[in-house]
Amino acid sequence: PLCSNNNPYASFGATLARDEEQNLWSTPHDVTHTEADDDRVLYNMIVGRSQLDKDSEEWQKLNYDIYTLRQTRKEVRSRWKHILEDLGFQKEADSLLSVTKLSIVSDSQNMGKARDILLKLSEETNIFPTSWELSERYLFVVDRLIALDAADEFFKLASVVYPKRGSVERVDGKRVPAT
Repeated sequence: PLCSNNNPYASFGATLARDEEQNLWSTPHDVTHTEADDDRVLYNMIVGRSQLDKDSEEWQKLNYDIYTLRQTRKEVRSRWKHILEDLGFQKEADSLLSVTKLSIVSDSQNMGKARDILLKLSEETNIFPTSWELSERYLFVVDRLIALDAADEFFKLASVVYPKRGSVERVDGKRVPAT
């Protein structure tokens, strides 16, 4: 059976390539696929574009918006992966960034800390673009980092690698503009 032409894994690479083309965070045909808000937004834009005349101004605008959203998502994921790899998670980075319906919170008591760290990342680093709405999937990633006792190190490295322009520094516990 492994050598037959009925191998269900034969098109696996092609399927992954199609998923990357759609640029959804998770594999959409997978039963564990999480349809997060940002996935729905992108999907609805793709469907809307397919219903428009390719030469229309609306199609061109929507095509540009889709491209921009895809690039932004790739950039954010790339930033997270870069930091994870710098922390020594070269082999684990992709799995740490993977979020599906089966993803669970490692410890519900850590959820508050995970939210705080994610918010702190958004406010005090440039790991997310300024227009980025915080995605729940990164809450799962931070939760995993807490379980690995690497969340604080992740934040410290993100602060160094992606510093916020015009950010604030803490001096004697007080927030002051960066010099």
